[in-house]
Parts: sequence; structure tokens; C-alpha cells
Amino acid sequence: MKLLVFLCLVVIICVNCEHLIVGNVANRVTLAHHTTASYRAIPFVKRVKYYFYSIPDNKLIQGIQALDNLHSKASMNITAGGVGYSYVNLRMKSERGSGLEYDIGIYVKQDGW
Repeated sequence: MKLLVFLCLVVIICVNCEHLIVGNVANRVTLAHHTTASYRAIPFVKRVKYYFYSIPDNKLIQGIQALDNLHSKASMNITAGGVGYSYVNLRMKSERGSGLEYDIGIYVKQDGW
């Protein structure tokens, strides 16, 4: 019985992090751009960084996926462009005293579909 209670407590513990997944990132799309945006922590300061990407051949963005590699309480927002546009501007904001590390993927429609 004690083992069962211990296992239940272990399963309940989870990580609260902020991922951003917008649009279609799985079906009939190709990865047009992939990068890792990482910034070091500054004690007692929230880091706010912007990431801008424009697709060179003016294809429309079908999906955006930004995964928080640090599993922190950082946030990611789209401030301009995005799905349906050929550019995107992303705003990343860290916790106070914590760094940022996001794995960013931008997807476009496959040719021939």
C-alpha cells in the first residue's frame, strides 16, 4: 500500500513550461527553418529577446513550433506575421534570473500539395 501511494505521488509531479505551437506542424508541411535561440541568465533580471525570420521565396508559413528546452516558466509570443504570412516576429521573455533556450521550427507547405 505504501508503494502504491509513493508511485501516485511521483506521477503527479509535472513540469510547467511554455511551448508555442501554432498552425500545422505535422501534416504535409516541410521544415523551412530551424534554430535554437539561447540567451544567458542575468541575476534578478527578466530577459526579453526578439527573433525575426522572413522566408526568402515568399512562401506562406503554415506552422510555427517553439519548444522551451529549459522547461522554465518563460513565455513566447508572436508579435507580427505568423501563420498565413511570409515572416514572423517572436518575443521571448524569461523568468527573473533565468536564461532562455527555445528550439524554433518554421514550417511551410510542401511543393505539389
